[in-house]
Amino acid sequence: MPIIELPLGWILFWDAIAWSFFHLTLSFYTVRIPTGWFMRHEKLFKTFKFERQGDLWQQMFRVKQWKQLIPDGTMFIRNGYNKKALHGSDMYALQEFIVESRRAELTHWISIAPAALFFLWNPLWAGWLNVAYAILFNVPIIIAQRYNRPRLLRLVTKKQNKPLAESSTR
Repeated sequence: MPIIELPLGWILFWDAIAWSFFHLTLSFYTVRIPTGWFMRHEKLFKTFKFERQGDLWQQMFRVKQWKQLIPDGTMFIRNGYNKKALHGSDMYALQEFIVESRRAELTHWISIAPAALFFLWNPLWAGWLNVAYAILFNVPIIIAQRYNRPRLLRLVTKKQNKPLAESSTR
């Protein structure tokens, strides 16, 4: 039983306002986490063996078919990093994309947590609908990051191990 009882129209209104607030606020703050934090805490975002370098996500969810349909957060957070495409193929651009994929993953993991608050003013069934919404909205984005990042890390490793071209003698 909710702490605050509201008519259905008001519940829908406050749910929309609350989700907008949580999404924008969490995005606003995670964009401000320094890049160095994501580099120092890379182990939080490591690829687990069972993920098979991201292949699990493609096999289970066919990520390649739908990942381009995910709207980019820069539509709402102007100083965010657009992850629709690589911003270059040099080491800096690849490392920056990897860091930003970690930032996106963190943002979407913590964006699930506020769902518990919706039980305060929603009836039980609507509270669970909000939990489902939080999972359905955020987990695909987390999966896309966990699919892309190992591929980018392999590319970085390949570039690091590539011998420098010998300079021609003139």
